[in-house]
Amino acid sequence: MDKEFKEKLEKQGYRFLGEHSALKICSWTKKSIRGQGVCYKQKFYGIRSHLCAQISTTVNYCDMACEYCWRERHNEPFDIIDSPIEILDKIDKNQRDLVIGFKGSEASDKIKLKASEHPQHIAISLTGETLYYPKLNKLIFEISKKGLTSFVVTNGMLPDVLRDLNMPTQLYISIDAPNSELQQKLCNPIHADAWDRLIKSLDVMNSRHDSGRMALRITLIKKINMITPEKYGELIEKANPHFVEVKAYMYVGASRERLELDNMPTHSEVKEFALKICEFCGYKIIDEQEESRVLLLMREDFDERIMKFD
Repeated sequence: MDKEFKEKLEKQGYRFLGEHSALKICSWTKKSIRGQGVCYKQKFYGIRSHLCAQISTTVNYCDMACEYCWRERHNEPFDIIDSPIEILDKIDKNQRDLVIGFKGSEASDKIKLKASEHPQHIAISLTGETLYYPKLNKLIFEISKKGLTSFVVTNGMLPDVLRDLNMPTQLYISIDAPNSELQQKLCNPIHADAWDRLIKSLDVMNSRHDSGRMALRITLIKKINMITPEKYGELIEKANPHFVEVKAYMYVGASRERLELDNMPTHSEVKEFALKICEFCGYKIIDEQEESRVLLLMREDFDERIMKFD
């Protein structure tokens, strides 16, 4: 990887697990250890924040340049492919190195801190487009083999890869716009057929509905994509996921170079728009976390017992 870019990420708290894979401790992991709250994923699904490792296998590549993305933009080819087993072997040590500073704090929950050195939930969502990692199936298999849970987030640009993917514990597809024109403007995809690719991926999600937990994530940006809730409803119906997360764009990181503070909707504005979406699909709001400005939608005829992980 480009040396200058790698050093920049390391200064931001990234710890590399290989040539193009990295880990960065999540702010909610820190807050959980300090007793300052937990991530909405713990509230919604039971994913314990202090046991979650946030990683990427593609810090070097993404096929979109979304205006709202808080991450650093950088693309370069895969010259050396990281080993899934080596990635997993390095997670505990690097997570331990990143939380070691909490040992000297009286505010730290010592039980949580000790447990956090051995993450149980692997969120492959830190940066880049995960599905470009050619050994992703093997990584998901190895995570499951260790008895850990896995979460994969994709922008839906690789439907053929998605079709053959080893199903993680929970699969996310991000929907950033209700139509092709806005997707092009907001996401700057490299693919000329980006909208068609997304639609195909939603069809794949629907076809694999019984093979694992599925979720859609809609990031709402005030004055930009909070329009035509009926179109979002149509996309949700097409994908037929178990869950839909409707959350606010947050004015953080590199996104501040492109967007304004006024583009960040309040929780009440997100909830109002989520309710409008529900009018056009068979989903209802079942939970919310105001601090994260996020609401959880679930299909009205789904069994809520599938919500929590064991």
